[in-house]
Amino acid sequence: MAKQNEYHPQTVPHPGLDLHEKLEELGMGALEFAIRTGKPEKTIHDVLNGRSTITPDMAVQFENALGIPAHYWLQRQRSYDESLARKRQKEVIADSTGWAKCFPWKAMMDHEWVPSAASIEEKTLCLLAFFGVSNSGGWEAYYMEEKLKTAFRISLKDTQEPHAISAWLRKGELQAKEQGAAAYNERTFKEKLADIKGIMAKHPDDFFPKLQKLCAEAGVRVVYTPQLPKAPISGSTRWIGDSPLIQLTGRYKRNDSFWFTFFHEAGHILLHGKKDVFLESIEWDGRNDAKEKEADAFAVKWTFTEAEELEVLAAEPLDDDDIRRFARKFNTHPAMIIGRLQHKKLIPYSVGRSYIEPVDLAV
Repeated sequence: MAKQNEYHPQTVPHPGLDLHEKLEELGMGALEFAIRTGKPEKTIHDVLNGRSTITPDMAVQFENALGIPAHYWLQRQRSYDESLARKRQKEVIADSTGWAKCFPWKAMMDHEWVPSAASIEEKTLCLLAFFGVSNSGGWEAYYMEEKLKTAFRISLKDTQEPHAISAWLRKGELQAKEQGAAAYNERTFKEKLADIKGIMAKHPDDFFPKLQKLCAEAGVRVVYTPQLPKAPISGSTRWIGDSPLIQLTGRYKRNDSFWFTFFHEAGHILLHGKKDVFLESIEWDGRNDAKEKEADAFAVKWTFTEAEELEVLAAEPLDDDDIRRFARKFNTHPAMIIGRLQHKKLIPYSVGRSYIEPVDLAV
């Protein structure tokens, strides 16, 4: 994107105009100049009429014939070429303003993903820079048409809000690039999950940086990306090159939901390979329900198993001491027990709320 204070004139004349004025000043015709520079007369006419570019070789020959430095001609040609490119860019931006209006611009600006912009043209330019594409067609090819099948196997054309979802995914990609991590090691990641389960059980105030650190040591990047309007995503898993990325929103702002989502995403990494993209809480025609169920089962295993759940239910009626005792026994958090029972409607959501820890990753 151009710097804010840069000046770009509306029109820049072709350097052939300068050449025409100089030849008139010298009283020299195109044929004579062609002979002096060793160029075909047609080539000189094409330059004079703005139909041909002044090449470095020509600029040096012009310098010898006219005494005007070669860099002058090359700079004039570069300025002219840039002006044409910027004119084409304005046309691209004009063609893309309708596309730009589909994004939740205010939310993206509030999250400081994009700078403030007054006009729709400025917003369009900012969005193109954000996505790293030169035009809206590039966005379409990447996010809607699956042109990079090895890197992005989900087409967002079947989702209700592809623009908001793509913005959320793109932000996670940018965050991942800023985050250091070791080379991915599956064995190490499996080993780290036991330590992560311990963090889940205690849920300290600094649980999220601890989680990120342990995952990064195994080569897994974990980022928090706030939700966008109309994109109710809980989390996502995908591979960027050889590195897995877990992207989380902390959507429900409670620790049982957060940890279940994390282990669900970890399950996708360990069970389902590199080619798929998984979006939680988003429906689309290509959603693989079988893989989602496998990831759910993985999360159940690591947070609060079905066997453990049966043991808890067999001890009913339960009091506060029972919930805490079972949580210690299973190395889990009381919220995981309460949350499961609430989710299965075995207890109302009003029961056990004191065990639920708030999660606000934006703080």
